[in-house]
Amino acid sequence: MTKHKNAPQAKAQKLGFTEFARITSVWTGSPIAFGLAAGVIVVWLVSGPIFRYSDTWQLVINTGTTIVTFLMVFLIQNSQNRDGKMIQLKLDELIRAVEGAETRLIDMDDMCEDDLEALRMRYLELAQKAGRKLKPEDLKGENEKLAVSARSQAKTRNQRASSKSRPAKTTRATA
Repeated sequence: MTKHKNAPQAKAQKLGFTEFARITSVWTGSPIAFGLAAGVIVVWLVSGPIFRYSDTWQLVINTGTTIVTFLMVFLIQNSQNRDGKMIQLKLDELIRAVEGAETRLIDMDDMCEDDLEALRMRYLELAQKAGRKLKPEDLKGENEKLAVSARSQAKTRNQRASSKSRPAKTTRATA
């Protein structure tokens, strides 16, 4: 029961971070942010003679840039993950909405590398054949190949899931 009480708080924290990351990425990509960063560098350079280019003077800029870079990595990754999910959802909707489209492609994120490569090769072949206009019957054989590939992938996923759910066998060492 405690788990459910914390769920709204966790969701609020996640949304808070997402909103913070979105606002920060928009702001840090602005000309004003670039100008401020350039200004900090200029102030640091001008202050060099004042501090006799000491180790502390160098440490200030190194530490500052390291901290900013470290934090920006997470913000950029968050933005890229979010953008990638949004693009994928839009593409999935387009595939789903287009009549005659191969809807099995919607789940291709779960395919293994070998299946993705086989699919890529099939589409390369189709692209080469496309010297003439592709017709729906050109894809019929491809749909069957995709169905076999999708069944193979589902079987692999099921095998992995069942092997993870099995208790591990333990052996006792005899002394």
